[in-house]
Amino acid sequence: MQYIKVTFTFENIEDYQKDLLINDLAENGFNTFEDTATGFSAFTDFELYSQVNLTAVLSQFEGEFSYTYTVEEIEGQNWNEEWEKNFQPLIISDECYVRATFHEAQPQYTYEIVIDPKMAFGTGHHQTTTMMMQYILQTDIPGKTVLDMGCGTGILAILAGKRGASKLVAIDYDEVCYQSTLENIALNNIQNIVAICGGKEAIPADSFDVILANINRNILLDQIPVYAKVLNSGGHIFFSGFYESPDLGMIKEACTEFNIVYQDHKKIGDWVAAHFIKN
Repeated sequence: MQYIKVTFTFENIEDYQKDLLINDLAENGFNTFEDTATGFSAFTDFELYSQVNLTAVLSQFEGEFSYTYTVEEIEGQNWNEEWEKNFQPLIISDECYVRATFHEAQPQYTYEIVIDPKMAFGTGHHQTTTMMMQYILQTDIPGKTVLDMGCGTGILAILAGKRGASKLVAIDYDEVCYQSTLENIALNNIQNIVAICGGKEAIPADSFDVILANINRNILLDQIPVYAKVLNSGGHIFFSGFYESPDLGMIKEACTEFNIVYQDHKKIGDWVAAHFIKN
């Protein structure tokens, strides 16, 4: 499969500006981001790339920071080789060890997850994924039914499965993410995850005890009414992929209409993950 790689070089960008740019790129079809010494690279499917959309995104930051960028076509395998050179294992809350297939196992950790993300987002290294994994480790998951929306590599569903969830559904609209999730489910030998390629329309007419939604603010606001229909009373919902201000307030307000009540939130850098319960 062909991909587009856009490599940005910055002179005076702040961390929060970089995060805002990445968020806007994600809303325009870019699904993987890789830090470089002078900026970052953003990846998208060849068919999804639009120079017009990229120019429109960048125009919003006119005058805020200096940048240059290059655009190139790449093969997926080329990107995987570059990723393997830079990917390092990750430890979450001293309990969960995330590694790739080419790293050695570390059986001293309670949970070990093997992830081969290919072009899909979600190795645990991004702050949003880290915070969602922390919530999963802190939550009563055994025996619960779990929905993972915007599953990326399937890492959140896999961790919930390892923690004893009884049934899991993992959904992503991106075909690459869907295929990556299937591969990672097999790598981790989790038998009870159903992976689906689609959006909110693909959510089964079922009920769930826990919903995990690490996407972005606009998609979350659009999908909250659907989450409310399938979340059991007393069920937990964890959101991430947004900022504390103004995003968290907007999500709180949207949830209030469905009697989904804010409990607490985590913050790493400018990113936030938040915990709600349906009354």
